[in-house]
Amino acid sequence: MPVLQGTRSTPLFCFLALASGLLLVTTLSGCSLIEDRSERYVSAEEGKPLELPASAEKSRFSQVMPIRDVAVADAGKMYSSDIPSPPDMTSEILEENYVIEELDGRVWLLVNDVPGRIWPAANAYMADRGLGVDYESPQLGLLQSELLNFSMRARQLAELPDQAGVDEPRVVLQMRMAPGVRRKTTEIQIRKLTVDGQPEELVPWSGVSNPYPDALELQKRLLTDLGDFLKAREENKSFSRAASGMVSDPLVNLVSEDDQAVAIRMSLDYGRSWAEVRRALNEANIAVVDLNRSEGWFYVDFRTEDERDSGWFDWFSDEEKPEHTHTVTLTERESDIVITTERLASYDGEHTGPDLLAQLFDYLY
Repeated sequence: MPVLQGTRSTPLFCFLALASGLLLVTTLSGCSLIEDRSERYVSAEEGKPLELPASAEKSRFSQVMPIRDVAVADAGKMYSSDIPSPPDMTSEILEENYVIEELDGRVWLLVNDVPGRIWPAANAYMADRGLGVDYESPQLGLLQSELLNFSMRARQLAELPDQAGVDEPRVVLQMRMAPGVRRKTTEIQIRKLTVDGQPEELVPWSGVSNPYPDALELQKRLLTDLGDFLKAREENKSFSRAASGMVSDPLVNLVSEDDQAVAIRMSLDYGRSWAEVRRALNEANIAVVDLNRSEGWFYVDFRTEDERDSGWFDWFSDEEKPEHTHTVTLTERESDIVITTERLASYDGEHTGPDLLAQLFDYLY
């Protein structure tokens, strides 16, 4: 629309244009007006470790604000864009404290606490539900109930017929707990077991890889009931020294050579290892470009944020697709699964294969 001569305020228009220009320049250079303190992380001196009294139970103490380690050999090449991200303070906290997990015909209750605290509560659950405890081994993490046939409440929990038969099979309930794959967690399994008469000792645990659907559903219901019971007793937790001695060698270990990560060794079966690696990639926000479980590899995009950032052009382009920069490989070796990484020759960025291994390990364990 034409504008009448003399109606535009020229001084005001010039002032607004000048102010807009100054605002744009200030926005683009604003970060330089603030001191960059990120490099202090690299050169900071390590303080003295906390000394606990001799009578203190060391397993009950941990870092409230953990700081990720920086290798001396790597410190010299680090600059602000490469400073390691601080550890996720929720990495040791599950979204829920009691989670039912299922994989390849197995189901377990994942509890966000150590076995030493869960053991007394599990004993209390057995007593509260009328199951009783006939045999137990804190070192093996096994609890075995009394015969369920002679308690109405136990029969209902185990879903036995209301009317006991003379020739019906004798049944016990076994609970097995072990340190979880992730640190400071416990995994609990429950199974109904048919026995010949009154057991005279603890029946060795032998997992059934493919239980019948009805048996699997019963296990889920029992574990859900156990989770509800544990949740209700959270304020009354005690600690078992005997259960704290439960076999607890880490199931995930980082293998290093010359202070550099070369592999991750997982003392798990292949299916569980694959599921844990996929979970770790997802939680670490590492995009998976392609995967093949039968061949044991993940194609991932492990570029830095700066490498993925195309600057001003992000405003005018669609969301960038992930690129294959590294390969994660799972290999069966003896009774373990070994995870290795490889950086593609076509990738000219900063992240190496050992960098990817180190980040995976942070989320796996």
